[in-house]
Amino acid sequence: MTAESIVRRYHLAWTSGDVDGAMALVADDIVCRAPGGDLRGKQAYSAFIAGFAPRLTGIEDIASFVDDDRVALFYYPQTAATSTAPAAELFTVSGGLISETVLIFDRLSYGPPPQDRARG
Repeated sequence: MTAESIVRRYHLAWTSGDVDGAMALVADDIVCRAPGGDLRGKQAYSAFIAGFAPRLTGIEDIASFVDDDRVALFYYPQTAATSTAPAAELFTVSGGLISETVLIFDRLSYGPPPQDRARG
């Protein structure tokens, strides 16, 4: 299986709510560099993904780029708070599993929707 096919299977799994299926494609010692701090190990990473996946209302893929064992995905994770804030991930695949990811997104965009100011 290629790095691209592993990453695409992972991405489809977690964005469809199948966190266990996604984690089957992740190394036990994964490192995720994310806004707010690094996550180390499959348990911490799984908890992070499992906390966000239920909030998804949709996903719009933008582009992907492949460089041997590294795959970059750009997409719009859609939630009740936003459908226009892009996210980007750079994955490294080693030994058939995702071993590292760099995740870039604007944390503030995924907070609670602003209150209606007209009700004041």
